[in-house]
Amino acid sequence: MPASNDVSNCPLIPVIVLHDADDAVPLARALLAGGVSALEITLRSDAGLESIRRVAAEVPEALVGAGTVTRPDELQAIKAAGARFAFSPGWSVELSDAARQQDIVFLPGVMTPSEVMAAANRGHRAMKLFPAAVAGGIAMLRALGGPFAGIRFCPTGGVDAENFGRYLALPNVFAVGGSWLVPEDAIRARDWERITALSAKASAEVAAVRQGRSA
Repeated sequence: MPASNDVSNCPLIPVIVLHDADDAVPLARALLAGGVSALEITLRSDAGLESIRRVAAEVPEALVGAGTVTRPDELQAIKAAGARFAFSPGWSVELSDAARQQDIVFLPGVMTPSEVMAAANRGHRAMKLFPAAVAGGIAMLRALGGPFAGIRFCPTGGVDAENFGRYLALPNVFAVGGSWLVPEDAIRARDWERITALSAKASAEVAAVRQGRSA
């Protein structure tokens, strides 16, 4: 069954760098087996676009998107490849407009209140706080929650296995992004069982955080 396009329902978004597109499908299936349904496959390598294409075609139950999108022409390319959302490391009016033209979910990267305002004034209500740790981390997100009560964030950059639960406990955080779920050495060794185990452990912690929120 194809996944929904609503990335806001996916609390764990692994940031994936692939150097061999042959790894894309087994990696996607390993993440799904551990309860992680969204994949941010970055355009940091030559294999990124082809990896997106293969996951979209062969693992339709995964919600595959692109990361490190920095140019308007990349939005057209990833949409054609089957990506259903796009993350950018920064804020750009040109990217915002191009995403609207391509009709693809776009989450701009922000680091300051001024960038949050600029993105919000273009209609964005979900944003990527990047690099989260450098921007102030949890303290920054708490501070942003006052003036920007209607904005939700996906912090990325410095988020790891030790702190992601504290980020997710914040009311204005809908998801966290990070590479700890997809360690480079595990991908290189094609240790898909390890990635499934890491995903399952993180998914269990997400469930505990959500239970705490509703308590």
